[in-house]
Amino acid sequence: MNCLIIDDNKLARTAMKQLASHVDQLRVAGECSSALEAYNILQKEKIDLLLLDIEMPGMNGIELTRNIGKKGPIIIFTTAKKDYAVEAFELHVADYLIKPVTPSRFLQAIERAKEVQQATSHEVHDTDNEFVFIRDSGILKRIKLDDILYLEAMGDYVKLHTSQKFHAVHSTLKAIEERLPETKFMRVHRSYIVALDKIDAIQDGAIVISKNAVPVADAYRAALNSRLNLL
Repeated sequence: MNCLIIDDNKLARTAMKQLASHVDQLRVAGECSSALEAYNILQKEKIDLLLLDIEMPGMNGIELTRNIGKKGPIIIFTTAKKDYAVEAFELHVADYLIKPVTPSRFLQAIERAKEVQQATSHEVHDTDNEFVFIRDSGILKRIKLDDILYLEAMGDYVKLHTSQKFHAVHSTLKAIEERLPETKFMRVHRSYIVALDKIDAIQDGAIVISKNAVPVADAYRAALNSRLNLL
């Protein structure tokens, strides 16, 4: 993957380059001290991954993410603060690293970025009551509905999360929702659909499924409570 390091702090850029130099799958295509400089590079060069600081003078990292849109590179935020985690979660970035970044944590983030890059699925095919077919690298693969924990919209793709991995499908969440059985799945947020029988708990306004937190929007809360047969 060609990566671009974006940080207004030179020492932070140097530290990130050192981490990246130990990963064979990464090639540092350049470094930028501002988001605007990075934006201009992205208009001319093919970049697969951004290692992007958030707090920078002028345009910050979150603003850059919004400006490059859904078809931009995979993004890993690198920041000294946890304050932006919720906003980053909503932007569907690959990972959120807190500085100083350890080598093991950096590798974990790169693995997540690779999973996103390698998920080259394109569409969901007709379903019955037990499974769906997805196209993955030109091959139709069968996914049991019972294996799906939840679905997450991510730009032009939808992630089908299972207990083992996720599959990225080139589609909209609405299009996939129309193919799933209403008895088993429910939209709980504009970006999420959950398998009702996989819900472990509801805590602090979020659904917990296999230790993953899925947000619940206020607009769906009453319907969800009704479907769960709350006592």
